Amino acid sequence: MPSHFYIKENDTKPVLTAFLTDANDAAVNLTGATVTFNMRAEPGGATKVSAGSATVEDAESGKVSYSWAADGADTHQADDYEAEFQVVYAGGGKQTFPGRNYISVHVIDDIVT
Repeated sequence: MPSHFYIKENDTKPVLTAFLTDANDAAVNLTGATVTFNMRAEPGGATKVSAGSATVEDAESGKVSYSWAADGADTHQADDYEAEFQVVYAGGGKQTFPGRNYISVHVIDDIVT
């Protein structure tokens, strides 16, 4: 899982991709799970993305991705953010990744907006 992710203001690419792992760094099996993405201003500020739909790219390897809003709404304000993926398992239960910290998302100001 990336500890830091950088994207320019108003950009929609690249997507944020992560491999979700347990405390022993083993891949989490996401078969049948629903995954969402959450992001807020750092530290503990206003929520920027709430339960954004994430894509399970490869369930067995725990690979997920989040595609930024097509209109740039997720990245329209340069700032530092903390983000996480939340998994709801098919058999029940919920788990948030990463478990001990956040993914630091840095939206860098663009020279031309």
